[in-house]
Amino acid sequence: MRLKERIVGLVTRWYLARAQRKGFDLSKMALLPDAALMPLKRDGLDPVPDLAEVRSAAPVSKINIPFGVNVWLVTGYEEAKTVLGNAKGYSNDFANLVGTHGASESHSPGGLGFADPPEHTRLRKLLTPEFTMRRLARLTPGIKAIIEQRLDAMAAVDGPVDLVEEFALPIPSLVICELLGVPYEDRGDFQRLSMARFDLFGGATASLGAISESLQYLKGIVEKQRKDPGDGLLGMLIKEHGDDIDDLELAGLADGVLTGGFETTASMLALGALVLLQDRDSFKLIHDDDAAVHNFVEELLRYLTVVQVAFPRFAREDMTVGGVEITKGDVVVVSLSGADRDPVLGPDLERVDPTREPTSHLAFGYGVHRCIGAELARMELRAAYPALVRRFPNLRLADEDLNFRKVSIVYGVERLPVLVD
Repeated sequence: MRLKERIVGLVTRWYLARAQRKGFDLSKMALLPDAALMPLKRDGLDPVPDLAEVRSAAPVSKINIPFGVNVWLVTGYEEAKTVLGNAKGYSNDFANLVGTHGASESHSPGGLGFADPPEHTRLRKLLTPEFTMRRLARLTPGIKAIIEQRLDAMAAVDGPVDLVEEFALPIPSLVICELLGVPYEDRGDFQRLSMARFDLFGGATASLGAISESLQYLKGIVEKQRKDPGDGLLGMLIKEHGDDIDDLELAGLADGVLTGGFETTASMLALGALVLLQDRDSFKLIHDDDAAVHNFVEELLRYLTVVQVAFPRFAREDMTVGGVEITKGDVVVVSLSGADRDPVLGPDLERVDPTREPTSHLAFGYGVHRCIGAELARMELRAAYPALVRRFPNLRLADEDLNFRKVSIVYGVERLPVLVD
């Protein structure tokens, strides 16, 4: 089960547990209503038309959830920024989903997305210096080398190549190895664990088991770094903060980097490549013009918005958003894909335009919970797309019948078979 599908399951559990406390009989109720899953569905690369219809009718609307739980869907751009930018008014704490006891049992996803200030503030302050462009610049040679290695592997395959398996998944996994400072001899294990935790077919138990194994593995890496700090993120944190951050926190931060930077970037690499394969004008533009890559990547981030909804917010107080009264305890879900196609951002947003001037999109979120690895993701995308089309100028789909994820917080395609000759 992929991490974000697991979060859907946790949200469902929260609804069910809250309903049970209210005395409802849930013996025959196991899933959220289909209407509540609409923001997680797509038609190919595009959100389902229902999402635009909901946004047009009202930028903040109530999702019809049973059990007397108030859940609000935010689809308007300005309203989304209002919610995402209000860390004081909303809680992201993981315990909201599973309870204090359940948070331990369910293996918190880690990272900053499910933490509130002041803990979130402290941890983000530790990480932020490691994600500046100056610090990230050291990764540029490694990123280029990883991409070239993957292109070589694709070229060596006889027949159709699965671009997801051979290109989109390995690149962010190995880049995160570079970032964290994982020793080269350990990278096979790291890559196996990073992929296993997102195994859709292994089930929840397998996924949670992989996460537990990953945390144990990362604790071992942290212990090695503690004895001999390297130049990666873990080593730098140890050098600069020493005993102010313990091994468990370091492993959790590393796990959060893996959580936030692996599947999202992999989905962008695969779906962005699909856009290039379906639009030969864009393919030629990126092949020929280095200067066009920046705008193309920003437009892809907006158009695809692979993280379709932000982590759920839990209102700490009564407030008004988009003319709607939100009550303390209500759940607010922000549709990032809906907000990024709101006409207030510009004209003709339902199509990808590689020459569009960059918009202030929400693909990386907004506010204190904005993705801390945004610039690293941009570095990978800006390097990978031109390298791919220039190495394989005749790149084309081997099969038009693609299997997209049906209901997913992180949208993607399961396989992308291509011919490279």
